Amino acid sequence: MKVMKTLSRLSAMVLLVLVSVASAEDRLQVFAVNYPLAYFAQRIGAEHIDVHFPVPPDVDPAFWQPGADEIAAFQRADLILLNGADYAKWLKQASLPQRKLVNTSAAFQQDYISVEATLTHQHGPGGEHSHAGTAFTTWLDFTQAVKQAATIRAALEKKRPEHQPLFRQNFAVLEQELLALDQSMRAIVSTAPEKPFMASHPVYQYLARRYQIKLDSLMWEPDVIPEPGQWRALQQRLETNPVAWMIWEGQPNAESVKRLQAMGLNSLVFEPGANVPDDGDFISVMKNNIMELEQAYQP
Repeated sequence: MKVMKTLSRLSAMVLLVLVSVASAEDRLQVFAVNYPLAYFAQRIGAEHIDVHFPVPPDVDPAFWQPGADEIAAFQRADLILLNGADYAKWLKQASLPQRKLVNTSAAFQQDYISVEATLTHQHGPGGEHSHAGTAFTTWLDFTQAVKQAATIRAALEKKRPEHQPLFRQNFAVLEQELLALDQSMRAIVSTAPEKPFMASHPVYQYLARRYQIKLDSLMWEPDVIPEPGQWRALQQRLETNPVAWMIWEGQPNAESVKRLQAMGLNSLVFEPGANVPDDGDFISVMKNNIMELEQAYQP
């Protein structure tokens, strides 16, 4: 009798292991070119997918250059989530299976914003680059972020239709959170719609358009103290376009903040969130961004 019970337990354990292995093999392998897409996919797909985002934390995903191993990993994926809007420049040189590609912004590509030629510059180890072409931080218009998440949901449903109810339920929760961000942004800006801002970097085009923020952009890096010529150029801009706030994409250098204050400019941080944050997640980062921005609208 004891032998039978032992065999029964062993059989149960073997079955659990086999089920676990089968479940792991059944999970979709999803690769994303930036963190927002990876986050949306994980929220929607939950335990039924494995999300991969191989970009190092100190690199801008838009200008990351993957090696042969990373490209091979993308090629083996079940789904490859693209941002569209000319994002991830390396895609032009890589050969990826077309049937696996999901352009998450295809639904609003007619609304892409064109960017005029800018100076070539460098931040981080990603090499020199320019922001000319198409504005690509599409998700900073939170209604567009909803559309990108919906495209991801549809792609997951096509691959795993049996999980459609869960995917739709998870998407609905995410959608409400994104729309709440949108509502908060509109409410804040509506209190002083004519208030102008200066941005340290040209990455807020969709944010400015959706929420009707009057914004002028520089080509400054948060961790680099601007050169004398850059300070002079800023002073000239302020003579024709006086502003009281500078929006940074990362925590600015203390010396830059001090010098800006002497010129009458306060600083706030609004992280685009393209890469994995040091703390929190996409939603918490955006909530913090909105709290930072709200400072500028205080009477």
